[in-house]
Parts: sequence; structure tokens; C-alpha cells
Amino acid sequence: MDRVIIFDTTLRDGEQAPGFSMNTAEKLEMARQLARLNVDVIEAGFPISSDEDFEATREVAKQVGTLEGAPIICGLSRVALRDIDRCWEAVKYAKHPRIHTFVATSDIHLKYKLRKTRDEVLKAAVDAVKHARGYCGDVEFSPEDASRSDFDYMCDVLEAVIGVGASTINIPDTVGYAIPKEWAERIGRIRERVKNIDKAVLSVHCHNDLGQAVANSLVAVMHGARQVECTINGIGERAGNASLEEIVMALRTRRDLFGIDTGVRSEEIFRTSRLLSHITGVHVQPNKAIVGENAFAHEAGIHQDGVLKEKLTYEIMRPQDIGRSSNKLVMGKHSGRHALAARLKELGFDLSGPDLDKAFKKFKDLADKKKEVYDEDLMTIVQGEMTQIPETYALEYLHVISGTGIIPSATVRLRKEAEVFQDSGVGDGPVDAALNAIDAITGLKGRLQDYQLRAITGGKDAIGEVSLKVDFDGMVVSGKGASTDVIEASARAYVNALNRAARPAPLKVKEAGP
Repeated sequence: MDRVIIFDTTLRDGEQAPGFSMNTAEKLEMARQLARLNVDVIEAGFPISSDEDFEATREVAKQVGTLEGAPIICGLSRVALRDIDRCWEAVKYAKHPRIHTFVATSDIHLKYKLRKTRDEVLKAAVDAVKHARGYCGDVEFSPEDASRSDFDYMCDVLEAVIGVGASTINIPDTVGYAIPKEWAERIGRIRERVKNIDKAVLSVHCHNDLGQAVANSLVAVMHGARQVECTINGIGERAGNASLEEIVMALRTRRDLFGIDTGVRSEEIFRTSRLLSHITGVHVQPNKAIVGENAFAHEAGIHQDGVLKEKLTYEIMRPQDIGRSSNKLVMGKHSGRHALAARLKELGFDLSGPDLDKAFKKFKDLADKKKEVYDEDLMTIVQGEMTQIPETYALEYLHVISGTGIIPSATVRLRKEAEVFQDSGVGDGPVDAALNAIDAITGLKGRLQDYQLRAITGGKDAIGEVSLKVDFDGMVVSGKGASTDVIEASARAYVNALNRAARPAPLKVKEAGP
């Protein structure tokens, strides 16, 4: 099958974006993972830009570029000859070194940035490639801002640099200006216009300013490009670069359309993405394609039902293909009974009939309060149902007033069989006030002996679980309650203890004598 070279520039273009800088040790760690991912080329840095970038590029070449089956280690340089010298000093230790040199070819850049004529830039490009070829046989050339360059002039430059030895020609949409239709046409026209293009690999490097980087990269592949420059998580200047994971999985998932594959070990994608997030401290958004937290998550009941019956209904890739253990059924307010029953079964609770009905109602009540219901929440719901004692009293209503400079007070309504009772209480704090209100209703005075509160899950909307022990006139009983509101959880735990105390005492069997 035809193959696309994956050129990863996470350590160069990605790293130079604000907030993504990495030191030498971090670049090395990332480069090792990129090698495990099996990318074809690692652009390790821009050696002339700083001593640290030089050192990082050199160490990647030495430590990663010398491994068995090592990728090509590439360094970036402008067309200035001293840039190329510095680049070679950094990458020469690799088994497969590459020098990537570039110069702008758009009239905007020539006039305002370079302040050079077209002829001067063409000569500089040719001299740079010749100089780089004196060091190694693998030389890449990029006409910066290609999407806004005069087409015929850019093609003249490309033809000239291929003529003196450039083995890869990279066409960058430097400012993310191109739209897929026109970009596809430009790549196709380059193949027709540049007479010696067959002597070089045609590459693209697309930025995401208009959100078209991956689309532009893929249409370029469809029109003859056989190298794609991209980054993990799509990081890079401004809005970033084409995302490696999206390109790789698009080519793999739609192999029927492209007929092209890569050498990337896709099972390492998720691990690589997470490593980059860990190193940079910048996490991808939840809805990011392929590697986002929600990429294989399903909350809508209809979707969950379909996925449970056949994953292909709503999943075009397997999570295992990118190194994730499984898909994720997000238990939330849109989830249905089927999804809840399936998730509970995975957790070890095989519920059906009335038991499932009760659990489902409690789950829906909780889901209305929380964005996402976690496994621990579900276990709390079910375990609460399984250990539920007969309710002498049931909490129907709780209203608490508390704050700085005021006396905490609570109003509680309890149901006992067909009757409803309501009373109020005050206390040292909102929990104390709520418990005193319950005592006022029941006429029993409980003395709290132990009180424990813990968060069942993470997040500010986590369920709080209260465990307590209460002494009711010499009878010490325990109680448990759970809610996203810790005051309510405390009241429920106290009522649970109260119900235990209200149960008839078990009959004692007199021991038989000899």
C-alpha cells in the first residue's frame, strides 16, 4: 500500500508556541516517545535560535537518533550559511540526519520582512541547499508562506533547489490562509508545473488559523503529497499545526478512500498525547478529536443503547486503536435504563425489575444535580439501596439558613407513614441546626458520637458521604447518607440512624441449660 511519511515538528514548531516551551530533558523524553510512536522524522529544533535549542537538538540526535530503527532527526535553519553550519553541528550525530532550510517566497514577506528581490531570494535558496548538501544527502527546502506566494515564481524556486539536490520539497501554509479546494489545486498544479518534482518527496505543512490544517493536509495527500508535517495535539504557532493523531487516524479509518497508510504505531497515540500534556501542563479540550476525554464517550441514551448493542453504530474507531482501554459511557441526565443496568453489571450489581427502577430514579435525581455521575456515585446509590432499612421516617424537605454573623437555622419536614411533620431548629452550625430540627420532630434527643465526611468522587459537584454514630438514650446506632449537598447528606445519615434506633429490638433467645 502507498505510504505517507509522518514528519513530527512538535519539538520545533509546536514547542515555540507560547506556553509550550520545553527544556532539553523534556524534549528528550518527548523524542523517545515519538520514536516509540514510530514517526518517520522528528524535527528536534531550530539550533541557531538559542544555545539551549542547539543543545536539545544535539542530544535528541545523540540519544534518540542513534537507537535501533531510529527516525530521521531534523534541524531547521534559515538559508543563511551560518544557520546551516549550526544545524549540522547539532544533527550530525544521528544515524539519519536531515537539514531543513527555508526562505519566504511571498511578495508580502519579500517586501516587508526580508526586503529582498525575487532574484536575491532564489539565489539564496539555491546556495543554501548546495551548502547543506555538502554536509548530508537529506536536505529539505520550504518556501515559507507558500499559500500566498506567486505561483510561477515559487515553482521556479522549487525547480532550482531540486536541481541542486533538495530531496524533499515542503509546501507550507504558514499562516493558515488556504481553503481545501484551492490548496488541493495548488498542490496538484505544483506537480504539473515543476518539471523535476519526481526527484523529490512533496510535503505539506499546514497551520490551523482558519481551522483547515488537517483538511488541507489530507487533500494534499489526495493530490500527491507524500509527507505531512504535523504535531501531537495540533500544538504550534497561533492556532497550531495539523494534528498528527487526526491525520494518522483519518488515513487509517478511511483507508477505503485514501488507499494510503502510515508507519505510525497508533496504539501509542493516546500515551504520546498525555505525555505532551504532562510535560507542557497544557491539556487538550474534552471534545478534541481522537485524544480528547470525550472522543470515545457517549452520554445520550440512544447513543449508549446503540453502542451497547454494536459499537459500530456510533464508533468509527476502536479506542484500543489509539491505546485507550475502552470507550466511555458517560452516565448523566441523558442516560437511559439500559446504560445504567449495563454499567451497574460491570460494577458487580445485577439489578432488574423494581430494584433497577429504584436505582434508576435515584440516579436520575442525582444526574439532575451533577454534570457526570461516576462509578463511585453509582456504587453509593446501589449500596445505599441494598443496605436500606425500613423507613420509619423519611426526609421530605430541608431548608437551611447559615452564614457569617447569623445564627444557623434549619427547617425540616419528615414523613412517617401517611403523616408529615415539620419543625425548625437552631445550632452552632448548619448541620447541628438540621439535626436539632429532626430531634424537635421526633422528640428524641440524639447525641452525636462520631461524624465523618468524605467526597466520593473528585470535582466541586462530588457526592459527599456522611457516616455517623448517634447515642439515642443509651442505644448507639450508625447511619449513612449521601448527597451533593453535605448538609442534606448529614440529615439523611441522621435519619438513617434514627430509623435504626426506631426498629423493634430483636427477641433474645434464652440460652438452654445443661
